[in-house]
Amino acid sequence: MSQRRMIHGVTVYRENSSWAYRLEAHSDPLTGKRVRPYRGGFGSEEEALTRALEAKKLLDSGRPAHPRKIRVKDFFAQWLATVEVDLKSTATQSYRDIIATYIVPILGDRWLPDLTVPTINAFYRHLFENGRRKGDSNWRMYAYWMTHQDERAGLGPAPAVLAAAAGTTLSSAQKAARRYRQGRVPSEYDAGLSSKSVRNVHVVMRKALRDAVTWGLLNVNPAEHAVVPRSRQPERRIWTVQELARWLRLAIDDRFGAMWLLAATTGMRRSELAGVRRSMLDLDNQRLRVEGTRVVVAGHARESDGKSAAGRRGISLDSFTCEELRRLLDLLQEEAAAYGQDYPSHGLLMVNELGRPLHPDTITARFNRLVDRAGVPRIRLHDVRHTYATMAMDAGVDPKMLSDRIGHANTSVTLQIYTHHSQGRDRVVAQEMADLIWSAVGSKGGSVRNPVRNADVEDRPDPQKDGGRPG
Repeated sequence: MSQRRMIHGVTVYRENSSWAYRLEAHSDPLTGKRVRPYRGGFGSEEEALTRALEAKKLLDSGRPAHPRKIRVKDFFAQWLATVEVDLKSTATQSYRDIIATYIVPILGDRWLPDLTVPTINAFYRHLFENGRRKGDSNWRMYAYWMTHQDERAGLGPAPAVLAAAAGTTLSSAQKAARRYRQGRVPSEYDAGLSSKSVRNVHVVMRKALRDAVTWGLLNVNPAEHAVVPRSRQPERRIWTVQELARWLRLAIDDRFGAMWLLAATTGMRRSELAGVRRSMLDLDNQRLRVEGTRVVVAGHARESDGKSAAGRRGISLDSFTCEELRRLLDLLQEEAAAYGQDYPSHGLLMVNELGRPLHPDTITARFNRLVDRAGVPRIRLHDVRHTYATMAMDAGVDPKMLSDRIGHANTSVTLQIYTHHSQGRDRVVAQEMADLIWSAVGSKGGSVRNPVRNADVEDRPDPQKDGGRPG
């Protein structure tokens, strides 16, 4: 009979030419069956005992002693199929793209329990340094464009030719040609993903592996302790009020001048502008109810209920914006009457002459053309929202009111994003504090003149005299 080593709840024993262990645990609360985890094939009694004690510790903490092994790619497929019923279509598509583009190609064939903190750290570093999958098609198109821009009487190569030369789609080449004609030069190519993109991958990893622990497939979530590479984020670009006004003078004459004005005076998101319906407007009381949105999922425009609960809100409108919105409504009513009973009845405002809704990407392209024509610094449509919020903070608008107005979940989000982007809001404080300090300095009996009040540098205290102190 094989020799056995007994510890309470743990049995270590010889099994043929190797060692094994068996654990004793409480009965399964559902079936009543005894739980007796087993592992064998250890080279020594001490190794078997060490592994047995580790497994017993997990078992006593309510976790499985032996998590079921599954490939990473199979787990993420099962996980997404399970959680997507509770996700918005945009989130589902984003998760699917991240899993298929970044996680599965690199980690997919590994066993799920083999994902450790060092492994995930190395994965994130790889994405940050060399994670871009599609290469730099924009620079390929631009390089070809620069050598053929004199073709077709200065129009440059035809989009079909540009697409074939750079290996891109016709749609991408058409958009690129418009950018290049307006002088939009591609940004410098970087083989790595931005820190924001890596963080998006991290969000999916952390959520999925947290569920893996809950499902008994992992004992701990290694993504919770992984380090996401950080880089200095580029400063958010916004317009000054003069630049905003310059753009609006041109944009107000556009078919959707009222919607551009709405973006400038409310900070609404693109998806919210695309989703505005007549039923949401109460122009007599100068109110707008922001509810439905139109978003892009896998290239197609889809209806959505908003980014978050905070995004569904009511906001006040100024009289000038209401006047422009009335003009737009009159125009749409005339077009509907001319088109007849086949005119769509969805009630959306951002539609073409036939009543068909604009694709959100078309809205962005239209905005970019207006920016180029206005000759103002190039920013994204979403940066008009940042411009609005920054100007509001500079004007001293209550952060809670601003947070409610632009649809943030709470005031802390607004303060975190916009306080450090505010320009000059502290000037009054700077002046008042300087007056206070220099008033006290002058009251010590000297004849020091306030350098804040006098721009003459010679009147400032000389740090080389009087022991380095003024007065």
